[in-house]
Amino acid sequence: MRSLRGWGFFNMQHRLDSTFARLKAAQEGALVTFITAGDPSIEGTPALAAALAAAGADIVELGIPYSDPLADGPSIQMSSQRALEAGVTPDTVLQMVRDIRTHTEVPIVLMTSYNLALKYGLERFAHLFAEAGADGAILTDLPPEEAAPWKTAAEKHGIATIFLIAPTSTPERIALIAKNTTGFIYCVSRTGVTGTRTELPPELQALLSRIRSASDKPICVGFGVSQPSHVTQVIKNADGAVIGSALVDFLHETDGQPGRREKLDALVHSWKAATRET
Repeated sequence: MRSLRGWGFFNMQHRLDSTFARLKAAQEGALVTFITAGDPSIEGTPALAAALAAAGADIVELGIPYSDPLADGPSIQMSSQRALEAGVTPDTVLQMVRDIRTHTEVPIVLMTSYNLALKYGLERFAHLFAEAGADGAILTDLPPEEAAPWKTAAEKHGIATIFLIAPTSTPERIALIAKNTTGFIYCVSRTGVTGTRTELPPELQALLSRIRSASDKPICVGFGVSQPSHVTQVIKNADGAVIGSALVDFLHETDGQPGRREKLDALVHSWKAATRET
């Protein structure tokens, strides 16, 4: 497929919106996979993102490591620390996004702290990452009430702004976030930090119903989603499932092992297959 890098707003419309439209038409959910940029290695991250897409990931979240994580659990915290110790910076990740675009047109969503983007420069951050081929950003600690400067820059350059809705969000806040988010709504399945769980909270379906009543935008569920059975459960009432800690742990534990690519393919295939089992 020809590269769409540098097409600004069309990037977001083409890759995120068309992905959800395609999946809806096929009656399947989106598999969203999270990896930390630079872990297990800087040089291997672009090929890893491409491998995830080839194995079935519909969207790749690329975490830009930050020294003061907020919602990250132990697995992603340690992954970010390893990446920082390896020398990963926003400029390093920028080049990774460029390199990913030489391999695949999978939608790329950046995930990091607002402070990092603010320090980098909001206009500069949105412009350079959009030009490199990113489609969206989740700035985990940016509330919608304070997001106007970022959203102005993001909309100018075609970067979707994806906000998080938590189980503690009030109906008024759900409505505010639903109005302001673009690309998709990120539903946090439970209070607390990221990490693998044996089961999803029973209150999740009620939360999804509240979000659905406030918006017709795609909803993806993360935090604690790690098994194919979780994905199947999520897809019954949402449009996508986000898998992070389970994948980060797998990549760390199998780094350098023979047959790792085949194991990764099988793991992603199992998650993707579950998006069709509704």
